[in-house]
Amino acid sequence: MTGGSRGLGRTLALRFGRAGCSVVVNYLTRQSDAAAVCTEVTAAGGEAAAIQADVRNAAEVEAMVREAAERWSRIDLLVNNAGLTRDRLLLRMSEEEWDEVMDTNLKGPFLCTKSAARFMLKQRSGHIINIASIVGLQGREGQSNYASSKAGLIGLTRATAKELGKANIRVNAVLPGYLSTEMGETASGDIRKRVLAENALGRFSDSEEIAEFVYRLSLMQNVSGQVFNLDSRII
Repeated sequence: MTGGSRGLGRTLALRFGRAGCSVVVNYLTRQSDAAAVCTEVTAAGGEAAAIQADVRNAAEVEAMVREAAERWSRIDLLVNNAGLTRDRLLLRMSEEEWDEVMDTNLKGPFLCTKSAARFMLKQRSGHIINIASIVGLQGREGQSNYASSKAGLIGLTRATAKELGKANIRVNAVLPGYLSTEMGETASGDIRKRVLAENALGRFSDSEEIAEFVYRLSLMQNVSGQVFNLDSRII
């Protein structure tokens, strides 16, 4: 579970913990938060290990995946959840803001998928679930970096599903909608109002509901290459 120390990543880790799963809680800097999530996962009935790794760094990703495989002998699921925003209008956006978002939101899943897939290929089974965004399909002013990264992640999902399907490895993407998490709260009030107006049901997404869907999706054996929109905005 990349980015598992907070927000949707934490909720996902706890849902898999309640199912008795062994969960790697990946974090970048929030060691105490990741340790707390591991404690909660264990209390819920699962097993957990907090592993620090920058998903933008190939060597650190390789070390994280190798540690997970050595600890539990196999890797059945990768959830590419880590992500960030650096919102700014295109003409004011710095190259650093573009690169930081693209490296975390797109290069990170590429590196993690590549590393985990090597173990899944040996097993002849596995599932990769990418947490994308409807912004990758619709676009949004002030988020050209974020929208591009999530559009790329959807493309990565579909391409790798075709490449890895022959080895019984499924790859899917989930668009969780707007969540009132730490990252979600960085959005402006105008953006939140627009999201509510665009939603047919007039409400934000619920992290627990998203986590339940991701867990159920992880169990499906005959679904791959799909993009699931989990709020009521009409694409």
